[in-house]
Amino acid sequence: MSRTGFRRTFAALSVCSLALTVSACGSDDDTASGKTRITVNCMPPKSAKVDRRFFEEDVAAFEKAHPDIDVVPHDAFPCQDPKTFDAKLAGGQMEDVFYTYFTDARHVVDIGQAADLTPYLKELKSYGTIQRQLRDIYTVDGKVYGIPRTGYSMGLIYNRALFEKAGLDPDRPPATWDEVRTAAKRIADLGDGTVGYADYSAQNQGGWHFTAELYSQGGDVVDADGEKATIDTPEGHAVLRTLHDMRWKDESMGSKQLLVINDVQQMMGSGKLGMYLAAPDNIPILVKEKGGDYKDLALAPMPGGKGTLIGGDGYMFNKKASPEQIRAGLKWLDAMFLTPGDGFLGDYARAKKQDAPVGLPEPRLFTGAADAKDQQVKKANANVPVDNYQSFLDGNQNLEMKIEPPNAQQIYSVLDGVVSAVLTKEDADIDTLLKDASGKIDGILARS
Repeated sequence: MSRTGFRRTFAALSVCSLALTVSACGSDDDTASGKTRITVNCMPPKSAKVDRRFFEEDVAAFEKAHPDIDVVPHDAFPCQDPKTFDAKLAGGQMEDVFYTYFTDARHVVDIGQAADLTPYLKELKSYGTIQRQLRDIYTVDGKVYGIPRTGYSMGLIYNRALFEKAGLDPDRPPATWDEVRTAAKRIADLGDGTVGYADYSAQNQGGWHFTAELYSQGGDVVDADGEKATIDTPEGHAVLRTLHDMRWKDESMGSKQLLVINDVQQMMGSGKLGMYLAAPDNIPILVKEKGGDYKDLALAPMPGGKGTLIGGDGYMFNKKASPEQIRAGLKWLDAMFLTPGDGFLGDYARAKKQDAPVGLPEPRLFTGAADAKDQQVKKANANVPVDNYQSFLDGNQNLEMKIEPPNAQQIYSVLDGVVSAVLTKEDADIDTLLKDASGKIDGILARS
């Protein structure tokens, strides 16, 4: 699933319209006016005035520093539209440097639409500083086909004020699902419409969260070969049993179900929800759009201690891009997104001046000295309560980071039905639900 929001939360913006001509996107004319010309996408739309201005400023600064390169950005909404993405690839209409979600990387390679960047990586000064687990997402059979730009991992957002009111220690968030269950019950017992824990169960979002919860228990949705479902397991049963018992035995999840992300965010922002699973980019949305307060919102690692779902995005290159365009594009990525404490995503001082949130624990893209510098500049410009996120940062060091399964949206659609059944039917048969869902997922995998 894609995240919500913009800027540091900037998850989905801009593709070149299908109405554009082929030459306007992935262009063979890479030497216009004696310069190497590259088309790129994911430029903020005009409606996002501040981000649009920052993006344009950064492109101009890059072209000034590299007078032999002409960057032609394209904007629309979103960055990657699932309805047009494959058509653009197949029709040769993709930009020279184009945006992808992590989950699309292997697909683009498998259909032969990505340029092999391996011979040109020396042009990307930052490559060795990027977290290996993120680099590996764009590495297929030892060859590099893309460059990560941001990454996120799921955690537990909780309301410190409600924890205190319920007699819970807000500096010791739940570390296991049993502790989540206990805390949720105490928060729900406050009454007045307060819900202890909420979860999604519609529009594929229930399947997405089931996957995250399964990872947290040490389970998997599909096997290592991507050929068989692995949800009908003790870990899969544990996920559903916990949800069922919180909903029906503890009555800590409220009576309204079939919730989606906006419903849950509204509950948290209004101060009526104790906990839900989300990535850090939810926090500014809860404050700026849903009425929440930064001081009340904290973030803990995924309960369970085994793993967490990660996602993010990056850039790949059109298979028709020339060597000169690839070299130019890599230099642009370095300057635009991959310089610690600088560029479109890393200029924290500039972001702070525009009242954008600075100090959220993610994205955390780099390692070593690059990470230290990025964190230092972020901390110096922080305008959110960074201490509220420390347990998330500490706990994530011990979790296995796992991306979404193949054919994620089709699988999530199946799992939606499983989660919604458990949350809307007290007598739901978990054994049968998981067995039937496994068969459906096996069919999806066999057809892919």
